[in-house]
Amino acid sequence: MTSRMSVSHTVRAIGSAVFTTRQIAALRSGSLSATSQGLARMEQQGLVKKVTRGVWCVPDDPRFTIYALVPLLAGGHRAYVSLISALHLHGLIEQIPEIVFAATTGHTRVRKTSVGTFSYHRIRPRFFAGFDWYGNRQDFLIATPEKALVDSLYLSSRKGKRFAFFPEINLEEDFNFKRAFEWADLIEDDPWTRAYVFRKLETLQNGAISTS
Repeated sequence: MTSRMSVSHTVRAIGSAVFTTRQIAALRSGSLSATSQGLARMEQQGLVKKVTRGVWCVPDDPRFTIYALVPLLAGGHRAYVSLISALHLHGLIEQIPEIVFAATTGHTRVRKTSVGTFSYHRIRPRFFAGFDWYGNRQDFLIATPEKALVDSLYLSSRKGKRFAFFPEINLEEDFNFKRAFEWADLIEDDPWTRAYVFRKLETLQNGAISTS
C-alpha cells in the first residue's frame, strides 16, 4: 500500500469531514511531512481541501459544515459558535452572517481561510459556558439562544459596538428571558457592562411583549 493510499484510507476512517494533519499522522503512525504530502496529493485529485496550514476538510462530504472548523482554528484554545452565527442557526435572525463568529478563551482575532472567515472573540473563563452540541451529529458546540444573545450584548459594550444591533431579531415565545438575565448576572468583572447588558435585555423583552 502506498503512502498516499494509507493517508486516503485514514481520512475515510477518521469519521469526520474536518481534521488536522497531526490527527491523520497520529492515526496512521506516520510522519507529519509524509502525511502532508499525501494530503496534498489528495487535494490535487479534488478529494480534500486545505483550509489553512495543518487543517483540512472534505467539502463534498454530506457531514461537512463550516462551523465544525471552529475548534480546529481556535489556536489550541476552547471555542464555541456564538454571537450572530448562533442566533442565525437558532432561527432568531434570518440574515446569514458572512463571517463565522465564535466565543473563545483565547485572544480576539480573525482567521481567514480558503473556505471562509472566522472571527473569534475573547470572553472571560467564568463566562465561558452556556453551550451544547448542535444537532444529532454533534459536529460542533454552539451557545444556547439566550447565551448567544447575552454574549452579543456583552461584546457590544466593547469598542466598536459590533453586536449592538440585530437585523430583524425574532425572539419567539420559547426564548427564555429569565435565563438570559441569569447569564447577564454572571458579568461580575465590570458593573458598567453588566448594567448595559441588563438595559439591552429589558429593551428587547419589552419589545417582545409589545408585539406578542
